[in-house]
Amino acid sequence: MNTLSYKTISANKETAKKEWVVVDATDQVVGRFCSKVAKLLRGKYKPNFTPNVDCGDNVIIINADKVVFTGKKETDKVYTRYTGYPGGQRFNTPAELRTRANGIDKIIRHAVKGMLPKNRLGRALMDNLYVFEGAEHNKEAQKPKAIDINQYK
Repeated sequence: MNTLSYKTISANKETAKKEWVVVDATDQVVGRFCSKVAKLLRGKYKPNFTPNVDCGDNVIIINADKVVFTGKKETDKVYTRYTGYPGGQRFNTPAELRTRANGIDKIIRHAVKGMLPKNRLGRALMDNLYVFEGAEHNKEAQKPKAIDINQYK
């Protein structure tokens, strides 16, 4: 009997097959959509997933401005940030952030970041996320493939 067939294969930086994928965010619910994006970034949909290695894909999100919130979260949900100065706590709703430059980018990144590991791997995985508000993106040179995010669980 060949005992080598029972060895667990662990991916490392050299053997990980990273791809570029384009995901359309039109009419997607923020939390459900970002959990699938976080799994793509992490590589959990791949058969050679290794928890301590960046083996996920580079994800390009287009039409991010068409993402939706359910219920009254658009006006009632509050994002809190702190400037670092006394009395510098600032509050924003998603409706206010949509009007700002890069506001949608901040909403998407905040949601995805919360679903990734809270360590240096999670911070490195955020560099593999590219958010574009319109239908166009500047990553054509990487030849990304378009995928339907609804087929993933």
